Amino acid sequence: MNELLTVVLIAVGGGIGAALRFTVDQSIPARVRERFPWGTVAVNLTGSFALGLVAGAALSDPLGAALGTGVLGGYTTFSTASLNSIRLLHAKRWLAALVAGPGMLLACTALAVAGLLLTR
Repeated sequence: MNELLTVVLIAVGGGIGAALRFTVDQSIPARVRERFPWGTVAVNLTGSFALGLVAGAALSDPLGAALGTGVLGGYTTFSTASLNSIRLLHAKRWLAALVAGPGMLLACTALAVAGLLLTR
């Protein structure tokens, strides 16, 4: 029964996270999103930091899974980040692609570590 509850909480959390991601991305004006994927970057940076906080807090299985795998898994989007980087490369926007791809990955890792350290 506990495993079923965890799966349900992850599913509900994933829906909440996806809705939050959409809201954050749409809050950035369309003309800004066309030049650089700021919405995706904002989502992944904040989501990585939050995941570090959740991991460091060592929450119980159902709650930690609902927040980490569910909400934050639905919120962050590295597949979209990869696609954005490819689109920037095709447009020959080399610096933007570097920032949106490897740059964001490094920044997200640093923020996840920061979140983890803050809760330990």
